[in-house]
Amino acid sequence: MSILKEFKEFAVKGNVIDLAVGVVIGGAFGSIVKSLVDDLIMPPIGLLIGNVDFSNLFIVLKEGVKQAGPYVSVAAAKQAGAVTLNIGLFINALVSFTIVAFAIFMLVKAINRLKREEAAPAPAAPATKECRYCLSSIPEKASRCPCCTSQLD
Repeated sequence: MSILKEFKEFAVKGNVIDLAVGVVIGGAFGSIVKSLVDDLIMPPIGLLIGNVDFSNLFIVLKEGVKQAGPYVSVAAAKQAGAVTLNIGLFINALVSFTIVAFAIFMLVKAINRLKREEAAPAPAAPATKECRYCLSSIPEKASRCPCCTSQLD
């Protein structure tokens, strides 16, 4: 029974719940970034460099057994049993990774800034005081003013 109790304590701890929420949100964020790259970023880039659809940019390494090339898409090549080098899919994945990494970097940077502000030490008490006779600034522990030589309490 102690193993079940230990597991319950582990599973209910805040860190495990936070991790689970982070994984779920990370997965959803990944699909949003994939759509951003595939549907919004890569089509204009492909248009600028000559109507290239990056998702179908590939090199045939070996012709398919079922059907000979040329193939219009990666899916058609795979269906024919061809061996392909999928350069476009790799470029899309690289752009997606860069966007996700940058977003995580910005999030961590913001969290670190909040932690620094939170952990900033309180301003130190002034190490000087004012002489009540001549109003000059003197060390806190002084018993006599160096300017007017008055005796201090």
